[in-house]
Amino acid sequence: MLVQFTVGNFRSFLDPKILSLEATSISEYPENTFRSAKGKLNKCIAVYGANASGKSNLLRAMGFMKSILFDSFEQSSTTQLPFDPFLLNTKSQKEPSFFEAVFIIDEIKYRYGFELTDKIICGEWLFMTEKRKEKPLFIRENDGIEVFKIFEEGYHLERKTRANALFLNVVDQFNGPIAAKLIHWFNNFNVIDGISHTGYRNMTFKMLEDKAIRAALTNYYQELDLGFDDIQIKKEIFDTSQMGQELSEELVRYMVSDLERETIVNLTTKHKMFNEQKEFIDTLQEFNVRRQESSGTNKIIDLSGPIFDTLKKGGILVIDELAAKLHPLLTISIIRLFQGEQSNPKNAQLIFATHNTNILGLGRLRRDQIYFTEKDQYGISDLYALVEYNMKGKKVRKDNSFEKDYIRGRYGAIPFIGDLTKMNLEWQGK
Repeated sequence: MLVQFTVGNFRSFLDPKILSLEATSISEYPENTFRSAKGKLNKCIAVYGANASGKSNLLRAMGFMKSILFDSFEQSSTTQLPFDPFLLNTKSQKEPSFFEAVFIIDEIKYRYGFELTDKIICGEWLFMTEKRKEKPLFIRENDGIEVFKIFEEGYHLERKTRANALFLNVVDQFNGPIAAKLIHWFNNFNVIDGISHTGYRNMTFKMLEDKAIRAALTNYYQELDLGFDDIQIKKEIFDTSQMGQELSEELVRYMVSDLERETIVNLTTKHKMFNEQKEFIDTLQEFNVRRQESSGTNKIIDLSGPIFDTLKKGGILVIDELAAKLHPLLTISIIRLFQGEQSNPKNAQLIFATHNTNILGLGRLRRDQIYFTEKDQYGISDLYALVEYNMKGKKVRKDNSFEKDYIRGRYGAIPFIGDLTKMNLEWQGK
């Protein structure tokens, strides 16, 4: 379970900013929280903000941290790291980016992070808290790595760690048990895109092939009233006659070369059939999901795999543009899967970015579950929670209309649009 995430000097974020999942002492919607060994945590976090305000950069930072952790060991000593600092400041261009996650595994709180440039890991650290006192496991600085007795699995691996590789990853490669536990935790920390979502369908295939989860998935589709009675996985041999005529000859040639005699997996839905008198007949019409269902239905099906996989494992799922293509009530249904005790017994967590303000009114979110990103005149993104926000010197009350107040600009984090009726368009009258 994630307690907080911090990012600094990455894309539009200059100074370190913290996204916290710790539940504050506010009283609303206690069912949206769960108790951990180190206090109460929220199950969901929503991030709002104008376009280009930093929402996506915040979520990308989470995915970036994970990708560096999983990829660094396999690189050569000459490989450059994917350094992406804040570029609108001459000083920050040359300084390291900062990433840190605080999380709980088996009732022990860990704090792990690192700093990097395009060439080296400038710093790396791992601390743990079992009771009250935080203890270091290892601390890495430019000139070396100090390994403490509590992390003896890291002994003698300092010299095996390249300047551009993470020490935690190296220790995991040598079967360190604590390192393996942390890597496993990060493996269940997934960042996905809510717009380009087709790549997640394979996960939905796996969920539908799992008998224990298939029933939950199909019940969820039924509850959403998506218009079909059943969904099936259909496997068939690749057939060139099914390819669209609009494809170029070169693309067709490559596809035939790569896919000939391969098994293609498709999803099909089954719909009720009616006669001329609109009476139900004992026949179901089969639809190809990709070609014949709506874009919203495709998105729900694509994302349902990662969603139910996260609920099953008790992991963390981060989704950019969660509400794109979806009716507000469908988006809220996803949030409620994570908020519910029965649907989320392992306390999986959801972090999502959205522009859909209906969720502020209908989503039953606590003030400490709502975050905003806002960019200043220097191109620097800020991040703040609604529970912390002062509106004319006063805290936001739980009975405020969050949606209306946000649209009116009372919380900031909205685009400042001028009077478009006064724009002088050169092409007018031509």
